[in-house]
Amino acid sequence: MACTSCASDKAGTLNDPKWRRALWIALAINGGMFAIEIVAGITGGSKALQADALDFFGDAANYAISLGVAGMAIAWRARAAMLKGATLALLGLYVLLAAGWGALHGAVPHAEVMGVVGIAALIANVVVAVMLYRFRSGDANMRSVWICSRNDAIGNIAVVLAAGGVFGLNSAWPDLVVAALMAVLGLSGGFQIMRQARAELRYASTPAPSTYRQPLHGVR
Repeated sequence: MACTSCASDKAGTLNDPKWRRALWIALAINGGMFAIEIVAGITGGSKALQADALDFFGDAANYAISLGVAGMAIAWRARAAMLKGATLALLGLYVLLAAGWGALHGAVPHAEVMGVVGIAALIANVVVAVMLYRFRSGDANMRSVWICSRNDAIGNIAVVLAAGGVFGLNSAWPDLVVAALMAVLGLSGGFQIMRQARAELRYASTPAPSTYRQPLHGVR
């Protein structure tokens, strides 16, 4: 699943034109694949594709936050992260409920749609990972972005395997199991983001300790 925080907020990193260009390209790829997987998942009846779309949404949100609000005050970054976490959790809940409904009333999804889109998603993540590979030895934030893109390929492979299971067994269960697992991870990630954002908001609202000292009585 998408990492809870892959975006870099260091000014030096964000001022690197090559790094910013890479983030813009990664944002476009992840945003586009999110839309493609959601549409394909709904039309193809695949809950696993809809769950895998959460990966792309989470990463796209990370890149957008990094490019859009990283230079702002911590309170604004925390509010943006709170919105991202809430949206990710709601999408995870939707997929989990959809998987439950599919277990009771759903039909067998289109395995060929799952396979084709799953492979396309895997290629997209590999392209992003290769593009960010040269930044892997940068600061911790640069490295985390590359690691997130690399790890997201696991979800894509799970979708492709689920497609094979659906095709071989003529059953929706491989799709539903993968979808449920990924949806739970999406819910967990969303709640983790919101908890961290709340902590940062509390920190931002805490007044700085005063350095003024009351003079001692009788001392001149």
